[in-house]
Amino acid sequence: MTSAIGRPWLSTHELRRYYRRGPQQVKAVDGVSLELHRGEFLSIVGASGSGKSTILNLLAGLDTPTSGRITVDNAVLGDLSRRDLAAYRAHRVGMVFQSFNLISHYTALENVALALYFNHTPHGERLELAEAILGRLGLSDRIDHRPGDLSGGEQQRVAMARALVKQPEVLFADEPTGNLDQENTEQISNLLTELNRGGLSIVMVTHDLDLARSCAHRTIRMSYGRLVDGAAERGGER
Repeated sequence: MTSAIGRPWLSTHELRRYYRRGPQQVKAVDGVSLELHRGEFLSIVGASGSGKSTILNLLAGLDTPTSGRITVDNAVLGDLSRRDLAAYRAHRVGMVFQSFNLISHYTALENVALALYFNHTPHGERLELAEAILGRLGLSDRIDHRPGDLSGGEQQRVAMARALVKQPEVLFADEPTGNLDQENTEQISNLLTELNRGGLSIVMVTHDLDLARSCAHRTIRMSYGRLVDGAAERGGER
């Protein structure tokens, strides 16, 4: 594990995200402060509705906090221009979702190459890079298949390839095994561990404490939008 000594690469301070549901105010994230160092694998564990997915969207720049601060590499996300925030999402962040979010009429190759479209990568290079990352994830024989012709585990690996093809500094994984059986869960778990050992910083949210413990250097727990007291625990050697 990369040493946690020194300034964290990503941190939050008293982060809050409130919204209204009819007459009720929902405190999805309620005063969360956390840190992530380069090369670290952090898991955030909690039940459905605990706020863990909301905080991941905030860290990825997909949502805006009600109050508090997110700092990435000494820059406060809330101070960035719309253009710089879009560049953060396009270049520095990879995102994987539970529901895969693949385009049904695109092939695996086309789904992955699409991630480079917004980076203004030339068309031929997009296809070349997409084919290379799919091969790295064991999908060379699936590049011309559409999502409907792939298993759940294969679809998630395509989604991970799409996130990784732009070589992000951090991967945000939102319940990456939530729709998978045990065998595919283990494959994705092993892949995440391998990627982290290669130096990729990862923040994963999950309801599966065993998965978190098997992958992460450090696990924190959330409940009703807040970190649970005494929730942090260190993972063992992997």
